[in-house]
Amino acid sequence: MTRSIVNLHCAALPGAEHSDPWGGGHDAWKVGGKLFAVVGAKDNHGVSVKCADVETARMLIDLGRGLQAPYLHPSWIRLPWGLVPQAELCDRLTTSYRLIRARLPRRVQATLAPLTP
Repeated sequence: MTRSIVNLHCAALPGAEHSDPWGGGHDAWKVGGKLFAVVGAKDNHGVSVKCADVETARMLIDLGRGLQAPYLHPSWIRLPWGLVPQAELCDRLTTSYRLIRARLPRRVQATLAPLTP
């Protein structure tokens, strides 16, 4: 797993936008202006994604599938490079995207192309 795999996958999601809001080379991915994935600038050891809730994040951490994401809400986890297979990484990126997209106002959701399975 690398930053490039994350960026390629996120770029393919409808309405996903890349930015570096904090400067210094972060890869922050947003949909409707809301963050769903981020790779740090200096700490290029993984990608942080949103989970459905704190309990899900805690379970994944307890199972060794991720770590607590620094600086983010406890419902976010960091997936260190090489910890999970690429298929699981992509699934977690898409899940994070879906969670954030589902909470956007309906008028914003209506402007986004459908997400194919």
